[in-house]
Amino acid sequence: MTYQHIQIPASGEKIKIVNGKISVPDEPILGYVEGDGIGPDITSASLRVWDAAIAKAYNGARKVHWCELYMGEKAAGIYEGDYFPSETLKAIEDLTVSIKGPLTTPIGGGFRSLNVSLRQEMDLYACVRPVRYYQDVPSPLQKPEEVDVVIFRENTEDVYAGIEYQSGTEENKKLAKFLREEMGAEFFEDAGLGVKPISPFGSKRLVRKAIQYAIDHGRPSVTLVHKGNIMKFTEGAFRNWGYEVAKEEFRDYIVTEEELWDEYDGVMPEGKILVKDRIADIIFQLLQLRPAEFDVLATMNLNGDYISDAVAAEVGGVGIAPGANMADHIAVFEATHGTAPKYANLNKVNPSSLLFSGVMMLEYLGWQEAANLINDAFPEVMKDKTVTYDFARQMEGATTVSTSEFADALIAKINQS
Repeated sequence: MTYQHIQIPASGEKIKIVNGKISVPDEPILGYVEGDGIGPDITSASLRVWDAAIAKAYNGARKVHWCELYMGEKAAGIYEGDYFPSETLKAIEDLTVSIKGPLTTPIGGGFRSLNVSLRQEMDLYACVRPVRYYQDVPSPLQKPEEVDVVIFRENTEDVYAGIEYQSGTEENKKLAKFLREEMGAEFFEDAGLGVKPISPFGSKRLVRKAIQYAIDHGRPSVTLVHKGNIMKFTEGAFRNWGYEVAKEEFRDYIVTEEELWDEYDGVMPEGKILVKDRIADIIFQLLQLRPAEFDVLATMNLNGDYISDAVAAEVGGVGIAPGANMADHIAVFEATHGTAPKYANLNKVNPSSLLFSGVMMLEYLGWQEAANLINDAFPEVMKDKTVTYDFARQMEGATTVSTSEFADALIAKINQS
């Protein structure tokens, strides 16, 4: 495939899909997008840490050949104002696995969220957000070490489908007239209107991916999170379709919470995964009071957006929270925070969200040894209190370092391991 501005490295090999699974060569070509605002600072730092961990883990036998892709403000400068170039989408599909920094999204106007557009265009239907505690990271919880969950958030439906009609527009008036006159709906005049689609197809593939993850990673439970007590035909349907997938496709692996009490007297059978559900509002309380009861959460888009950020706050904030947007095989790992433009090019911010998204990426490649080196080095750096400003202001006796110096500290720990 020929590209206008993207330069595919001459060395290295592309990841392939073989028998329904990714086949990763020892020297894969992976894509990266720097991102906007603080993106260049945290990307350059993270690239160095990932490369150091790979080199240490495999003694030169494995190596990533990085391919820069363009999206956001940098893309606009290269592609004559196009923030979302089509050849970048082609390259993401071609390379299978990529990682990106944060991208600019205007509030209340301008172009649509690039993150949402990417998910929609590439059908990256699962936003996967693991949240766990690292020793010595500041936390508001008494027992933050009990937090270890993986959130599967549906990416393509719900309110993020973008079906909205602005107050006062002809489209809005047409829909309002139909809802009132044809459907008997009642609501205030001049209301902005939005449509919340939740389908069996979108719901089932998301829950399927969550349950398969629990099986593959030895997670003891999957919780369906919904507001089905109020939105019965959207969020309630998500819950019902989730149980259908569990019972019809994973019968040998799962026990529902109802079955647990009706058939097993509350004693979980060995080797089974418990599938349960909780109302969306109560899950916020439960994840603070009894976080150890939850392992994998599966939910719709808006719920997942709120929940993933709230849980991240329990273990240090979104500044260290990783994430990925996934299809069946294509995966785009990403920093989960914004661009923080006031800190752009200051070499100041914490790179850990993007850094740990890269750890997720290494795990996805099957390179667990390299991932472990970073996971093990991070708490050692925390113990030394050699941290960026966001953590330093929460720690007594901390040494405040820059983004690049924080990467240096991690690399030193990796090389000493």
